[in-house]
Amino acid sequence: MVLLVPRNQVNGRETFELQEIKVAMCNRVRDKLGNMLRPLSQSVTCIEVSIAVQKLTRDSSGQYSDFHILSSLNSQLFKSSALMHVSAVRSLLSALRQLSHQCMAATLGAIGQASNQNIGRISFSVERMLSILVNNLHRVEPLWDEVVGHFLELADSSNDNLRNIGLDALDKSISAVLGSDQFQESTSLKPGDVSTNKQTDQSDLRSLECAVISPLKVLCSSSESIDVRVGSLKILLHVLERHGEKLCYSWPNILDMLRSVAHSSEKDLITLGFQVRKTSLESKDFMDVDRRWLGVSGSLKVKLPKDMRRSLRVIMNDGLSTIPADCLHVCIDVAGAYSAQKTELNISLTAVGLLWTSTDFIVKGLLHGTEEDTETDQRNSEKGEEHTLDLDNEVIARTSLLNFVDGDKLLLSIFALLQQLVADERPEVRNSAVRTLFQTLGIHGQKLSKSMWEDCLWNYVFPTLDRVSHMAATSSKDEWQGKELGTRKGKAVHMLIHHSRNTAQKQWNETLVLVLGGIARILRSFFPFLRRLNNFHSGWESLLIFVKNSISNGSKEVALAAINCLQSTVVSQSPKGSLPSVYLKSVLDVYEIVLQKSPNCSADATSKVKQEILHGLGELYVQAQAMFDDGMYKQLILIIESAITEAKFTINNFEAEYGHVPPVQRTILEIIPMLRPAGHLSSMWSFLLGILLHYLPSPDSLIDNNEDDPKQVSTSSLLGNSASVVPSTLENKGEDSTQSSELVSAKMADNTNNMFSDKLLPLLVDLFLQAPSVEKYNILPDIIQGLGRCMTTRRDNPDGTLWRVAVEGFNRILVDDVSYLNPAASIAVLSISRPSRIRFWKELADVYELFLVGHCGRALPSNALSVTAVQADEFLEMKILEILGDKILTSQIDAPVDILRRLISTLDRCASRTSSLPIETVELMPSHCSRFSLTCLQKLFSLSSYGTSDWNLTRSEVSKISIMIVMSRCEFILKKFMADEKDLGEHPLPPTRVEEVIFVLEELARLVIHLDTASVLPLHPYLKGGLLEENLGRHSHLLFLFPSFCELVTSREAKVRELVQVLLRLITAELGLQRQDLAS
Repeated sequence: MVLLVPRNQVNGRETFELQEIKVAMCNRVRDKLGNMLRPLSQSVTCIEVSIAVQKLTRDSSGQYSDFHILSSLNSQLFKSSALMHVSAVRSLLSALRQLSHQCMAATLGAIGQASNQNIGRISFSVERMLSILVNNLHRVEPLWDEVVGHFLELADSSNDNLRNIGLDALDKSISAVLGSDQFQESTSLKPGDVSTNKQTDQSDLRSLECAVISPLKVLCSSSESIDVRVGSLKILLHVLERHGEKLCYSWPNILDMLRSVAHSSEKDLITLGFQVRKTSLESKDFMDVDRRWLGVSGSLKVKLPKDMRRSLRVIMNDGLSTIPADCLHVCIDVAGAYSAQKTELNISLTAVGLLWTSTDFIVKGLLHGTEEDTETDQRNSEKGEEHTLDLDNEVIARTSLLNFVDGDKLLLSIFALLQQLVADERPEVRNSAVRTLFQTLGIHGQKLSKSMWEDCLWNYVFPTLDRVSHMAATSSKDEWQGKELGTRKGKAVHMLIHHSRNTAQKQWNETLVLVLGGIARILRSFFPFLRRLNNFHSGWESLLIFVKNSISNGSKEVALAAINCLQSTVVSQSPKGSLPSVYLKSVLDVYEIVLQKSPNCSADATSKVKQEILHGLGELYVQAQAMFDDGMYKQLILIIESAITEAKFTINNFEAEYGHVPPVQRTILEIIPMLRPAGHLSSMWSFLLGILLHYLPSPDSLIDNNEDDPKQVSTSSLLGNSASVVPSTLENKGEDSTQSSELVSAKMADNTNNMFSDKLLPLLVDLFLQAPSVEKYNILPDIIQGLGRCMTTRRDNPDGTLWRVAVEGFNRILVDDVSYLNPAASIAVLSISRPSRIRFWKELADVYELFLVGHCGRALPSNALSVTAVQADEFLEMKILEILGDKILTSQIDAPVDILRRLISTLDRCASRTSSLPIETVELMPSHCSRFSLTCLQKLFSLSSYGTSDWNLTRSEVSKISIMIVMSRCEFILKKFMADEKDLGEHPLPPTRVEEVIFVLEELARLVIHLDTASVLPLHPYLKGGLLEENLGRHSHLLFLFPSFCELVTSREAKVRELVQVLLRLITAELGLQRQDLAS
């Protein structure tokens, strides 16, 4: 124990007042200082106790004054250390260190108050060493090892208190040195200065900076204590926060330290290594992690420390411009290490985002560097000098940094790291890496050189595609169970995983979709540039092969992404004219092969893929139709036809069972309007329309072939109700059971085809009406024939919609374009061949005969039809009669006479519907049939009549034919009426029969015919010669029916007798036999 006697006090003053101490005396002084420092440390402790207890009076002892003296001397000593010789200061530090060592040894075996006293002495020594360091910052380098060495010993101690003292002292000492004015002045020197003095100063600065930072690296790498390593990382955060912009030469040590932590298995270390300081987590400390860096959809809120950005993030985001150029690659490697660590997912995701930040920094630096080179002359001018002064310091820093390194190499190193991360087993990390890789190329691609792009494509883009596709093909298909959340009733409860991500293969497929999307993006953006690269065509061919295999063998998502990869590229480049036709042809070839080799369309995934391809074909043609020639257009239509053909025989689809068009056929119907041939492809109209006509009902369909087979399901059942059952006679027979199954399948297939035809027919008519005139006339006979086949389905399926749609289309074609029937337009102007016109008229006559006569009345609709539907059907029938009687037969047409005769005969046969029925059944005929029959009669009278406004050669010929037919029909009706009236005796005739006769008589009275028309009537020559000249031919037709009128005068129907009288008066006037005045 050292007593505080006056002699010791004097010696202390003398020792403290020494300013120069010879080297030989250092040891003696150090020992003496050690003896003096021991009571100093005790005095400080005692003073603290006395202040806390306040029971020690000033005059109770002389010890208080001694403590006061020593405390004053203590303060004077350390303040004056800046004036001491370095050796004296080092001796003082050595004495403090020796005192601390002694107390450290005593602390390990002490407990209670004794341990606290020793810790207090150690704290005293550390504080005085820090005080000395702070007062000697101008010459800190020779003292640094002594001071920091002891702090490292304390930090590596097993005692928590000593460890905290050491770490705190190390933090303060490093901050004091880096924050000193002397260090600030030294850092103002630029690495590029070449003068001898400045090179020496830079060397000293390098040595000092590395010495200041190196203890942290030593402590982090050599200590086995987690707490010690955590403490060193916290100190590093403080350094970067306060003085990071001043550092220049110590970055390799800092980055190596961070990289070593990234490879650690301790979560706390990795978190601190990335954020460097572990701050308290508050409830509001949330950060939105950008979804583009995550491998999940949507926005993910992760609870991260709010000071995370003051770490490696602060280096990558804000500090890259301050890092030496030769350390940039190390910084990138460290970010890659944190991306690859498996301990903390959020850190990996954020580290990938830092790689993106670094690419942005590098590319911008390269860009500014290029601008700087190209504007050298401008900078030399006065205006350029002023502009240079105004430039942002950060831009200048980036440019100067990248002058020392190869920016391309840095980018390639980042791409290499991202490529490695693409193989990461964590879906979120690899998906984030994929997005980063392709977004970097997509955003900064225009700034990359040709050689750089070649490296990217052949070394990173396509290898990434190969690697991910291989992993997707070989990964496990076993389903995963979610994380166990607990138990319920003794059973484990697991977190649900969506079915689209519950296997390793599905998650790799998700990554593959991202890769394909990335490739699509860079092809869309840079295709004109990329196709000029060496071997790009071979790369395109390999991509086509991959896409083809992915569509055929991959999952639905991968197949759709592969289609989009090709589709978006071609569609985006075609309107710009930057896509050679060979690339367009290659895409068509891929689609053709895929559709031909794809499995049955009933599979949902395959159906989706086919729909996407078909949509793509339609969009492709719309955008690139100027590039199509006849051959490519035919290939396009044939590809779509193959899809129609396959879908036509696909029946395993529940939508068809419920009366809906299957998805693939719906898609085909959606794209058909897009396939309208362009102006330079006008010759393809006939080809397109001819292909579509194949998918209307054919004459030799299954229905007609099996109509009379008693073992078959009825025809109306096949076409009507898709849920019809098989007849019971077939259920108990083994052979017939198989046959009935085949028939049901045939029924479903035919039902699907009819639904497709229903939707196809209006599209076909619309396309036809848009076709050029020459192409219209060439295909018109086939169009009429196809519509006729659809119209005749009314016979077996009166409840169906196909025949109704066909009638509407038939009417539209004949009404909307009457020029078809104009011989001047069709022959003189367009020089259409006569055989083609004759075939058209033949097909038209066949349609009218088959629809109006051949199948009229053979099938009645079910009672399920509403009144509105019945009225609509009647309107269609009346409309088709109106077009025939009022449009076609009254126009100047080039139809042959035999065709005219057939058309008029068709009207007559329809008009005979009422009169040809026996009187017993005429009342059973529906009312609309009677109205239809009378309308046909009215059309015959109208065609026979004479009108001066529209009279022409064709009209004259039609009237000659129709007058003979209508006269024969009238004679038959009148004779039938008289015979029925005689047979019934006193019983009244059915109203329908009476109404028909009255209608005939009224029309005969109104009918006025042309002289040419009258000339064909079979009248006696003397009778023709006896007609008055002014009445010549006007009512000659009545003379033909005069015998019938004479018999009707005795009819029981008053209305009939009245009309007969009118007709007889007209005959009298026609013959000039009116009553004459005898006087005259």
